Amino acid sequence: MAASLYDFSALTIDGRETRLAEYAGKVLLIVNTASECGFTPQYAGLESLYRKYAEQGLVVLGFPCNQFGTQEPGNEAQIAAFCSTRFQVSFPMFAKVDVNGPTAHPLFRFLKEHAKGVLGSEGIKWNFTKFLVGRDGRVIDRYAPMTKPEDIARDIEPLL
Repeated sequence: MAASLYDFSALTIDGRETRLAEYAGKVLLIVNTASECGFTPQYAGLESLYRKYAEQGLVVLGFPCNQFGTQEPGNEAQIAAFCSTRFQVSFPMFAKVDVNGPTAHPLFRFLKEHAKGVLGSEGIKWNFTKFLVGRDGRVIDRYAPMTKPEDIARDIEPLL
């Protein structure tokens, strides 16, 4: 079992293996995303947070997921094109992952273990669940899909 968030690696949306240790010392907002979800417009808010706070140390990490209503049916190239053209996403995007069940990416198992959902549940309920991670790699909080990115700014600012 991983001792730290920085022990994990993941494939970027363009297929490059990336160790999360590359983000050590940064504040992270990790989000499971989808292109055909009612919450998809949150990409704009996530990008706005990233642009506003990136120089102060915030990095948004997007992880496409097709586990909820098959709302992320495309391949990585299609997802990257959608994010770029529709929302001008410039924050790091990763290859599609599962966030629940036996095939869940180990990073999401770790996040869920360290930041439980409503009534102590671990399972992610829908797209655009967000996890805030401090500069030390400690999971600070978990936010429901309906929590708008701009509403998380108040929790991000003290960590920068």
